[in-house]
Amino acid sequence: MRFMKKKSLKKKKDSSNLNFLKTLLTSLAIILVFSILPNSISFIKNNFQSNEVVINSSKQNFDKILDKQNKKNKIIKNTIKDRFSWNIFEDIDVFGKDEEDKDPQRLSASTIEELFKDNGYDLDTVKKTKLVNVGNQLTKLPKELKNIESPKKRKKLFIKIVLPLIIEENLKIRFDRKKLFEILNKNNTSSRDKAWVELKFKQYGIKNNDLAKLKIRMDEIPVSLAIAQAAKETGWGSSRFAQEGNALFGQWTWSGEGIKPLELEKDKKHKVAKFKILKASVRAYQRNLNTHPSYKEFRIERAIQRDNDEKLDSLKLVNFLEKYAETGKEYTEVLKKIINQNSLIDFDDVDILPTSLKMKNLI
Repeated sequence: MRFMKKKSLKKKKDSSNLNFLKTLLTSLAIILVFSILPNSISFIKNNFQSNEVVINSSKQNFDKILDKQNKKNKIIKNTIKDRFSWNIFEDIDVFGKDEEDKDPQRLSASTIEELFKDNGYDLDTVKKTKLVNVGNQLTKLPKELKNIESPKKRKKLFIKIVLPLIIEENLKIRFDRKKLFEILNKNNTSSRDKAWVELKFKQYGIKNNDLAKLKIRMDEIPVSLAIAQAAKETGWGSSRFAQEGNALFGQWTWSGEGIKPLELEKDKKHKVAKFKILKASVRAYQRNLNTHPSYKEFRIERAIQRDNDEKLDSLKLVNFLEKYAETGKEYTEVLKKIINQNSLIDFDDVDILPTSLKMKNLI
């Protein structure tokens, strides 16, 4: 019995030791888990955050690349549109100001001459081929123009500069005129067509939706007449107004930006309108002749010539521009002289070099 009692006590003691060991191991395990768990959670959290940063960074980089490419495409599109002047698949805002927002660079006369030579731009060739490349339009007249001693050389350079500008603006009007007649001949006019015509009413200063008046106003100015007026108003590009304000046609303004004449009578407060680029001056000149009440007779004569299927005759039309200058009739006679002496009528039927050929030159 005694032996049996000792054995039972020993067994009980061993069991207690084993339970203590299990409790100790369990406690150690719990301590170990709780000590590792925060670090594990932190690691997992940091890992997710790191991945999120990488994803966001990649997305931002992709967005930047996409935005950069879109801007690049827009620049290319605008460059092509500007280079080729107008797109027959788009509506053209003849009096838009997109071109006026540029920062033009003035080139020297010698540089301009080299550019024209490199591009094969020669007035005799233009007269023969009846084509001119408008790919190298200038935004300002060269300062040296007034210092060219040879009148013949100075006149030629001036004509080379303004000729593409005048032809291009005429072509825009020609396109609009063609589109207008196409719309008028349609049986059903779309809402897009109606909106376009409404825009043209505003651009040509027409009230009450007078289509007859729109057809008369929306027309070209003969190239020979425009060159002659630009030559007379600027002294073949040498005047202060032309050099400082790109004013090719000496238009007056009482409210807009302009250059004050040096010798101005006290009772007169006008200025000569100033433009950022030469093309804007041509556009304003055409709008002036096509909308101002003073040139109503001019527009009527032009419409009569159109109705008789005649070619626009600048020598006849000039007779209706007496109100353009204070000298009146004398002014129109001077213009006729400029047109005849410089054979400017030869440029009336000159057109723009076809787009396909210009594209080859660009490439």
